[in-house]
Amino acid sequence: MPRSLGLTRIVLIEDHALFAEALDVALTLEGHQVHRVSPTSAPMTTAHLVTAALRSRPRIALLDLDLGPAGDGVRLITPLVDASVAVVVVTASTDRARWGDCVRQGARTVLPKSTPLNTILATIRRIGEGQRVMPREERDLLVAAFHDENRWLQHTRERLESLTTREREVLARLMAGRTVREIARESFVSEATVRTQVKSILSKLEVSSQIAAVGAAMKARWRPPAMRDRL
Repeated sequence: MPRSLGLTRIVLIEDHALFAEALDVALTLEGHQVHRVSPTSAPMTTAHLVTAALRSRPRIALLDLDLGPAGDGVRLITPLVDASVAVVVVTASTDRARWGDCVRQGARTVLPKSTPLNTILATIRRIGEGQRVMPREERDLLVAAFHDENRWLQHTRERLESLTTREREVLARLMAGRTVREIARESFVSEATVRTQVKSILSKLEVSSQIAAVGAAMKARWRPPAMRDRL
């Protein structure tokens, strides 16, 4: 029989059934008490998820970030930490700025879903022993990545706000996959006019290509304005 590690109570917040089941079995065999919270097909509020997670009075939470209909798991970190739960994020996301947001809000560490099971078990064991599970230097780098990303987003959104109404409409059409020729035809203007507008967009967004402009707008979660019949 496996050696008991003190029956640590663990809540597993994960919408991927097979991954959750594998972790549940492994943790149970290690002597832990596992409670699973699986987001349903209907949207769930933060309060609902936190209440469900705390029902078993866990000491540790293994938290996925992409919870399907339940949305972004990052929003659960602070309420769980405030309830004295040690949060370990286990995610498929490779976005280091997002990882930085997690540790900034109190997560003990962030582990990719590709992490070997033994490493996840060792992390839980170290938390149970009161040890640090993420080097301070790594934490500081992740938090710095989060702040760098926020500064970039703020700067890019300011640049997007500087676009004229016509430039916003052109950018919206580029985001929809239109070519310069198609935009000109739909707007009843010359291709030269549209190219001039695109050139201004690139300058204001401080990028060098249409692809980069579209990528920046999408990353900044910019919402295109309602299309007008003409530019």
